[in-house]
Amino acid sequence: MNNFKLDSRLENDCFILSESEQFVFLLMNNSLVPWFILVPKTDKTELYELDIVKQTEILDAINKVSDFIYDEFRPDKLNIAAIGNIVNQMHIHIVGRYKTDTYWPGVVWGASEKQAYKLSEVEKIKAKSNNILEL
Repeated sequence: MNNFKLDSRLENDCFILSESEQFVFLLMNNSLVPWFILVPKTDKTELYELDIVKQTEILDAINKVSDFIYDEFRPDKLNIAAIGNIVNQMHIHIVGRYKTDTYWPGVVWGASEKQAYKLSEVEKIKAKSNNILEL
């Protein structure tokens, strides 16, 4: 999508880890849980609006991000959601959850307690996740 622009709220709340022709891969700036966001480059706001090929590409990318989170962070559970109530741009949250995390068993969405990443931590995660979007 040539005229793709990342929503300013995602840009302000996240670090860009990588970008491909189809996606932007983000890290939410909250080190309390491993929280990643996959942004498909589309002007559609709902998954069902996409053709099955594009939906399959997104599912494949979600699976790759999920594998990465399990391999690197060993969570007890994954939360995967495409909510979009505040940020209308299509984006998928993929969050590693622990029974001991600050938010458990509730949701991470809209919670006020946060802890910013150190830039060195972001760089490590960026290096480890460098090839995820090679679809």
